[in-house]
Amino acid sequence: MFQPKLLFGIAAGMTCVLLADERPDLYAINRIKTEAFENSNVMDHAFYLTDVYGPRLTNTPEYKTAAEWVAKRLNEYGISNVALEKWGPYGRGWSYSKFSANMLEPRYAPLIGFPLAWSKGTDGPVSGEPVLAPIKTEADFAKWRGKLRGKIVLTDAARELLPLTIPPSKRFSDADLTTEASAPELAAPVTATRPLAGEITRFRSNVRQFLIEEQPSVVVQIGRGDGGTVFAQYAGTRVMKDAVALPTVALTAEHYNRIVRLIEHKIPVKLEFDIKTALYEDSLDSMNIIGEIPGVKKKDEIVMIGAHFDSWQGGTGATDNASGSAVAIEVMRILKTLDLKMDRTVRIALWSGEESGSLGSKAYIKRHFGDPETMKLLPEHAKLSAYYNLDNGTGKIRGIYLQGNDMVRPIFEAWFAPFKDLGATAVTIRNTGSTDHVPFNNVGLPGFEFMQDQIEYSTRTHHSNMDVYDRLQKGDLMQAAAVMAAFAYQTAMREEMLPRKPLPKPRPARPEDGKKLMTSAE
Repeated sequence: MFQPKLLFGIAAGMTCVLLADERPDLYAINRIKTEAFENSNVMDHAFYLTDVYGPRLTNTPEYKTAAEWVAKRLNEYGISNVALEKWGPYGRGWSYSKFSANMLEPRYAPLIGFPLAWSKGTDGPVSGEPVLAPIKTEADFAKWRGKLRGKIVLTDAARELLPLTIPPSKRFSDADLTTEASAPELAAPVTATRPLAGEITRFRSNVRQFLIEEQPSVVVQIGRGDGGTVFAQYAGTRVMKDAVALPTVALTAEHYNRIVRLIEHKIPVKLEFDIKTALYEDSLDSMNIIGEIPGVKKKDEIVMIGAHFDSWQGGTGATDNASGSAVAIEVMRILKTLDLKMDRTVRIALWSGEESGSLGSKAYIKRHFGDPETMKLLPEHAKLSAYYNLDNGTGKIRGIYLQGNDMVRPIFEAWFAPFKDLGATAVTIRNTGSTDHVPFNNVGLPGFEFMQDQIEYSTRTHHSNMDVYDRLQKGDLMQAAAVMAAFAYQTAMREEMLPRKPLPKPRPARPEDGKKLMTSAE
């Protein structure tokens, strides 16, 4: 009758011993916190990445100039082995150097929006009466065939806009963090039918091809969002030389809706667009930004920190993801400034091509660690202790996703203890995806993404024209730099490398993976 209590006592004792072994270096963490909050450079990094060099679409002159600036700054901080490591092919770069959109009649009004990536320019000002031609089904092709050549074409219906009733920002409450830290419930079987993603993609491709055949002068789409915020990304492909999209723009919903209402009331409307874009095909390769602080006792073993460096073109790429990049640069500055003698090498990696499918990190992993398609591993695979990624906007770090690696739970819980007063506590078994820690997990390496407060991310800044420096939160980024620096330091100083999950099975690539971008207004 006493056996369960005895077993519980043994288990509790083992946990206490394990946590004692993982006791964080409070003196070093105190120094890290002090440097992060009293001598921060994180907003200066962000200023250069956004106001000076943003946006940073992969394979553009802007991206390359920004990468060169980061390399220069890392060298100034005394970071070793700084390199712009090429990978490829990625495809064509694209940028725009002029965008003017105006309603001329019935009253003049400037229009808020921007051109979609990989679309053509207009070769000078283009004006005319717009045609409302929403294409929602296959039957609409016949309806509009032969009627759109040389026209300014609006491809969407108006959208009803509702008042904002939910705060655009959310900080996790204690209850929220408890929920996030709980294992997810098993999902019930999906019984409702919905269009397959492949069917949607094919229809969008057909719409794009139809418009190319019809040759309107400008294609105008309604952007996601409202209140002057426009969420939009691309209109063409980065790969095929013969698939340059038509001049395509996204307008804020309020301005788009006004134009539609005027057309529906049969009041003459005249619009004018002047767009200048450029394609870059001289080099189809891209580059990741790499730098190191060499370790002392185990310098061949690596701890990696990183974020993606590329952005979309609507804003200056501030919360997505100059914020994560600036924090990672600041982590390297903090660790180097404090001259902490770490056992393992700490390596920064800022990735290109993330917005096209984590292509830069995938290429790096394939070159250095192994191929997820075959699971043929390289010698460096055995030398990586962990990779820590930051890519969820400007919000402070509130926890970390274990990606199913329960073995690191007590380790991370101990490492978060000194940051309880700064709100970083949650350790969750849950997975999070769609960014650069995932390719590490795909070859069996411990890759982790930090959990962050959602500060205006999906509601205002993510892939929008409002993704700019002013939306960044200085205190949150300083806190994130302190937490990431502490995790990098603790991982570098831990006697053993972090435990790993069993190796995954090979993941054969699908033909469409990373090959091309399809038409989308989102």
